[in-house]
Amino acid sequence: MIKFKKIVVTGGYGFIGSALIRNLLKNTNAEIFNIDKMSPVSNSQSIQNLLSLNSSYKKRYKFFKINIENYQEFNKVFTNISPDIVFHLAAESHVDRSIDNPLNFLNSNIIGTYNLIEIIRKYLRYKDCKNFRLFHISTDEVFGSLGAKGKFNESTPYDPKSPYSASKACSDHLVRAWRHTYKLPFIITNCSNNFGPWQFPEKLIPLTILKILNGKKVPIYGNGMQIRDWLFVEDHIKALILIAQNGNKNRDYCLGGNSELTNLSLVKKIIRIINKQTNNSYSYDELITFVEDRPGHDLRYAIDFKRINFELGWHPSFDFDNALEETVVWYINNQTWCEKVLKIANYDSERLGNIN
Repeated sequence: MIKFKKIVVTGGYGFIGSALIRNLLKNTNAEIFNIDKMSPVSNSQSIQNLLSLNSSYKKRYKFFKINIENYQEFNKVFTNISPDIVFHLAAESHVDRSIDNPLNFLNSNIIGTYNLIEIIRKYLRYKDCKNFRLFHISTDEVFGSLGAKGKFNESTPYDPKSPYSASKACSDHLVRAWRHTYKLPFIITNCSNNFGPWQFPEKLIPLTILKILNGKKVPIYGNGMQIRDWLFVEDHIKALILIAQNGNKNRDYCLGGNSELTNLSLVKKIIRIINKQTNNSYSYDELITFVEDRPGHDLRYAIDFKRINFELGWHPSFDFDNALEETVVWYINNQTWCEKVLKIANYDSERLGNIN
């Protein structure tokens, strides 16, 4: 069991953040403090559903609606909490949105991260930092694009290609510089594409599912041969908790799903699952349409997770095909939730989404 008593999660109403909080509530006795600005794509329902099942969870959980770009407000709440560990997941993460409006990504991912690490630096002047940890959760996109061979690892040079990945690369460099200069106990994790239930429906997998279910065209950038490594969100959460329990405070870890697929192959897998689940013989392949590629589109991502496997024994435990089917079934059964969150976010249903 994780040994920390007070845990801060930034961005706890995001997809990965909410999955982490649900796990921590169910499997630890720690107090959980969720700091989230509640952007249009934030969603509290998965956590609220869990809180309604167990009164003890409510006693150990507190939410603060705070934008981490606001240093004074963030600092005040952080200091009052006096946490033992921080999982930093607050970030703008949609590539297409970053191309349309880079400034939002610079403010959230760079300024927000700077505020956090400065607050921690000053906080640890007055607190024993022997057991304190910051976990900065990042992305494989900071490494740029791979060719047909090879995989990213902890030694791969950074080569970001989009405003999103550049802003995340900058935040990684800030965390690494503060760790080196101020000797702070910060750990960076870089993960491959996550998927699973409760993901906001602008990302590739839920977007594809919903478009198929509604008989709409499924847009795929370029020729659909871009390759991504997919990691089920529950495997990601297990890795983060394992690192929190046993990881070295001066180590970084790459987390991958060992499940490489082209975007086109993934869409066709989803089509086959929907046909199976709905007993429909309709050829949904006819909905696939190829559109102009987006600027700076990376060809291939893949993660070599040998370090965490060798040091901590972690590897993906969910079979990709089973996890994908579980995810598709969840979206089939939760279309009302999808419609609701898209409406709240004022999301354009015709937008391409993050086909990356």
